[in-house]
Amino acid sequence: MAASAASSLAADRYAQALFELANEENGLDAVAADLAELSGMIAANADLARLVASPTFSRAQQGAAMAEILRVAGAAPLTQKFIGLVAENRRLFMLPQIGRAFARLLAAHRGEIAADVKSAHALSDAQLADLKATLKAAYGKEPQLSVTVDPSLIAGLVVQVGSKMIDSSLKTKLANLKTVLTEA
Repeated sequence: MAASAASSLAADRYAQALFELANEENGLDAVAADLAELSGMIAANADLARLVASPTFSRAQQGAAMAEILRVAGAAPLTQKFIGLVAENRRLFMLPQIGRAFARLLAAHRGEIAADVKSAHALSDAQLADLKATLKAAYGKEPQLSVTVDPSLIAGLVVQVGSKMIDSSLKTKLANLKTVLTEA
């Protein structure tokens, strides 16, 4: 099994355990908001991204830093305990994956669909509203978007809903054109 597949399975297991605990405590919304905020902070802050990804920081250092960040952010106690456990298990690098898996579980629980969206540039509120309307029309369910910016796409979007991926990025179109030209 590839390392990324194993990491994804582990992230799914962590998310499932957290989901079950949060559901028992009626804290699904609070935990979902905490995970989304934390994922956003990791994406926006290179130092925080380095902290969660680097094995050079000790468990204690990672745990203390995350505890302080979560305390200042006002995270729910369950979120704080969970992130502490993840830090203790040296799995902080999986936080973005855990957050996405948790969002998918929550969406399924609510009868919604979860969509992971990568865009070359930040999307405006109008663009997000159009995307949500398009996905709702296609799937008949309210979409919950997890949006990340990936400048390597050059232009366009990559949208994943469940196992279906729609890739309209310029990066992929150029790669396809290169393949066609080299075959000719």
